[in-house]
Amino acid sequence: MLSRVAANLYWLSRYMERSDGVLRMLKINYASSQDALTEFSWASVINIYSNISEDRLKQIEYKGRQVLDYMLFQKDNPCSILSLISMARENARSVQDHITNDLWQCLNEYYLLMRDPALIRSLKKDDPISVLDLLIKQIMLYYGTAEVTMARGESRSFMSIGKYLERSIQSADLLHVKFGSLDHNPDLLTNASYWKHLLQSLGGYELYLKTFRQGFEVENILDQVVLNVDFPRSVIYSINNISKHFEKLKSDHYINDNRELSFMIGRLQSRIKYSSVSSISAEGLGFLSSVKNELYQIGNAFHKNYFSHA
Repeated sequence: MLSRVAANLYWLSRYMERSDGVLRMLKINYASSQDALTEFSWASVINIYSNISEDRLKQIEYKGRQVLDYMLFQKDNPCSILSLISMARENARSVQDHITNDLWQCLNEYYLLMRDPALIRSLKKDDPISVLDLLIKQIMLYYGTAEVTMARGESRSFMSIGKYLERSIQSADLLHVKFGSLDHNPDLLTNASYWKHLLQSLGGYELYLKTFRQGFEVENILDQVVLNVDFPRSVIYSINNISKHFEKLKSDHYINDNRELSFMIGRLQSRIKYSSVSSISAEGLGFLSSVKNELYQIGNAFHKNYFSHA
């Protein structure tokens, strides 16, 4: 496979996964803003997913629908859903021979939906949750189509590596932001809504309730989001899948063996696998920062070794 094709498949998947994370975060925060007793600030959400100017942030920070418009439809925001889907579609268009027609059609329909003026009008006049739900279902349709139509070959492996790398970065980043906020507001430590919204953003709320019966405790949240090998959005689940698909590419001789990259993936996998909730708590934000840095290094290594000629 040409490095250009591999890079397109990898970034297609990363952009789609990133859009999924943004949509889920927006939905949960909008629902939270409707229940807030005081004025709800969107600053933390906007800062996670965009490089907005301070002046623009001050203008829209407390205006939920304007924030949603900025995060969904504004082309000047490179992390808006429209921007992400446009970039994903452009990558997919370049490699149509390597993805199924069903998957291309699904992605194209999503792109056309994002450009539909009726959707923008609905955001301004109707319940924004219905708009966000529609877009989230479109992402789920994309994932389902990829699952049932894509052959389990090199194309699928590069797409999976992109998806799980992006997902692990998002989970680690969200935890880092949430735990970082405790330094400024220790009362959040016992705020059930605060942790509930974190789990809902990751799609792990129902699993948490089924697994832990004693309410929302930081140790249990760390256990699920970092160490639970059965939770699809945990850090270790994503790292395990990155390792699995990388090994498949090597075993099928689609890529040259790279000992440095194998070592980086294995080192991070082992570090998380053999960590405990108590050891993670002891390291605090340092652990999450270190994990994020290693994930970025893995992404850079993939680009250097396999996509640099794209």
